[in-house]
Amino acid sequence: MQGGSSGIVYGGLKYQASKQQQQRLLEPSRTTCLNLFLLSLLLQARCIADVGADAGSTTFLAGTLSLKEENEVHLIRLSPAESELVCDGLFYHPNEIWDLKSCPFDHRVFSTVYTSGEGYGASVWKIPEVNGQSNSPQLEQLFELSGHTGKTRRVIWWPLGKHDKLISIDDRNIFLWNIDTSNKSAKVISQGSADMLPNLRGGAWDPHNHNSIAAISDSSLQLWDLRSMEKSTAIEHAHIRDVDYNPKKQNIIATAEDEFGIRLWDLRMLKHPLKDLPGHSHWTWAVRHNPEYDELLLSAGTDSTVNLWLAKVSSDDSESDSPSGSPNRQEEPLLNSYTDYEDSIYGILQPSYFAYQLEL
Repeated sequence: MQGGSSGIVYGGLKYQASKQQQQRLLEPSRTTCLNLFLLSLLLQARCIADVGADAGSTTFLAGTLSLKEENEVHLIRLSPAESELVCDGLFYHPNEIWDLKSCPFDHRVFSTVYTSGEGYGASVWKIPEVNGQSNSPQLEQLFELSGHTGKTRRVIWWPLGKHDKLISIDDRNIFLWNIDTSNKSAKVISQGSADMLPNLRGGAWDPHNHNSIAAISDSSLQLWDLRSMEKSTAIEHAHIRDVDYNPKKQNIIATAEDEFGIRLWDLRMLKHPLKDLPGHSHWTWAVRHNPEYDELLLSAGTDSTVNLWLAKVSSDDSESDSPSGSPNRQEEPLLNSYTDYEDSIYGILQPSYFAYQLEL
């Protein structure tokens, strides 16, 4: 905020919020090894994404979910002094945004999943150069990920740098695309179909193996081989809402589950989880590893709580074959719990030194 005022700076213009929103607008809190900031948007929002390709600053995107109002994509940056959040651009988006991901190799490119008439669609967009303009120009639609017959759920980018492949997921199918953002083109190169019963809802791309993804269904976590486009193995009878690969250790994932909170797994031994972190009183909706300090995890859920965990995984954990409830599976300490939120939290991310959570 400039001059102590209670607004957000949008490309040089200050946005004034209501009195209630002004009180909640920005609440910095220094805690164990990271900072937390709360940013209130006028419209409801469900999606947040770290702009990892912008190496020069800490930047992220937020997408709104309004049924009656025009929806927006907010380009938000942490100030150099790390004391405030500044909006560098506000861009009109034609539909409600249900999923948003930033391109890992181009900070101006991102994808959205959105409502489209009676169904859902997905597209890849490019942010135009703002150059200090008071009115942000239109987003450029590079291409649409068309061809889905079911409800489009997620778009997944390869997480480590430039890659010419992209994944989109609907209720029953996983599409592997060959993309060229420079020429604004996308082509389906392979497709895999799930069983009749699973209802696919999302997933994550293995950063250690570009041929493997983890896909979430209503009752399982499915591991898919992109070369054959077939399911290789699965964690069955699990109501999982989110999954995240450990960025430093191969074969280790974290899942957010309805009944058990956070669980850590070794993909080579899926009979039992490595650890249970039961820290939420209602559905656990999101989990993220810190990209630099992989033992730090954030989780969030419909109990209006964000938890910070220290979850150590050693080689002894991977070699044991006993269930998580046995004596050598002690619950890891909950470093901090943030409960100053009024509603469910659906979006969360962890840049290297900071964590941001988006409140609906």
